Amino acid sequence: MMPRGGGHSNSSRPPFAGQKMAAHGVAAAPTRAASPTSPLLIAEVPPALDRSGGIRSRRNGPAAACPSVSVVFPGTVSRESCCRFACEFLKHILHQRHQLPLPYEQLVYFCRRPTQDGDVIKKPPSMDLASKKCQQVLTELEGVLRHLEVMFSLTLVPRVLILLGGNVMSPKELYELNLEGICEGSAEESLKTGSCVRKLFHSLFVADVFSELKALPVMGTVVMLQGHRDCGVDWFRPKLNYKVPTRGRKLTVNLSCNGDINISASPLQRMTSTWEDYVWFQAPVTLKGFHE
Repeated sequence: MMPRGGGHSNSSRPPFAGQKMAAHGVAAAPTRAASPTSPLLIAEVPPALDRSGGIRSRRNGPAAACPSVSVVFPGTVSRESCCRFACEFLKHILHQRHQLPLPYEQLVYFCRRPTQDGDVIKKPPSMDLASKKCQQVLTELEGVLRHLEVMFSLTLVPRVLILLGGNVMSPKELYELNLEGICEGSAEESLKTGSCVRKLFHSLFVADVFSELKALPVMGTVVMLQGHRDCGVDWFRPKLNYKVPTRGRKLTVNLSCNGDINISASPLQRMTSTWEDYVWFQAPVTLKGFHE
């Protein structure tokens, strides 16, 4: 498990290995099967928490359901794997929503690899024309990915938001990675990161969540995530009063753990903090997409 940042109180410590990312007293939201015409799973909105951690009813009646995909891992998942989920999900969204002309790894290959005489594979001409823009986009994206790794090393991250277009209060599209159902374990006792990433993207492929969407023009992308208010992060900016937008197209990917979860090596201890100690943080840069 990655080391945590120092300088904050005991209330910021994450649960021990095997601790499930869920506040006490909150039941998992039931799901109902999608209609035959839609491959998406439709998740019902869970009841809201009151200030004391209890469940209160919503005054405005049942909230509108939003498309979601659920992925259940058969065991504990390490903190490093959770970080990898967020990074790969961000890269995937940028390509699928036409903010990158190629998948991230291919873009790095064509933009960063020097062309040699006799190469069978050449850079597309359009990539040469856009090389400066490509380098700029890759540099900014790689910076965000590095700081995501730092954030995950300092605190539990229960939720990640990827906001496309508009602004953080009213984006055109919103993609959420919900990690609250993850049971975190040490790297040695947890599932392999590679197999978990493959399971995540296999689920997205089966759900076919992007095929019917219209191509987007180039627009800005903002990354937000939740972390402990005293985690000590410097780069991300805290947004204490931020509310997740309810307008615009939204897709939620819910990750959770089930099956044989071994917690004997690190016995569970009562959480010293609740999710009320977790606030939203915003990346201070806006990722600018580009087309060929």
